[in-house]
Amino acid sequence: MKEAMAKTMESWAKDRGYVYPHIRKVEGICAGRPCIDGTRVRVVNVVFFHQEGYTPEQILEKYPDLTLAQVHAALTYYYDNPEEIDAYIAEDEVWDERFERDKAEFLSKRRASTSR
Repeated sequence: MKEAMAKTMESWAKDRGYVYPHIRKVEGICAGRPCIDGTRVRVVNVVFFHQEGYTPEQILEKYPDLTLAQVHAALTYYYDNPEEIDAYIAEDEVWDERFERDKAEFLSKRRASTSR
């Protein structure tokens, strides 16, 4: 009976995109990246603050709708899957650099066109 219940729960969790307790990966939500259940807070967002030196309690101040269990789940998921999350962090950094470069170019052109 316990085995059947465990298989049922595992199937239910996979059907809903759960890849870890409190962590889901669903296409169309956060671009399919792992995020905290019931939110659009990505694991990478929690990891970013953690790498900046924030404690889990301080991360809760940034995301007051999360629970401490969700923050710990995100960090645990990261430590179990560092290559995946580090790759997302690298993608985000490339996107940020491209955005800043494009913004600077746009503002430069705008200033040039208004100073004539």
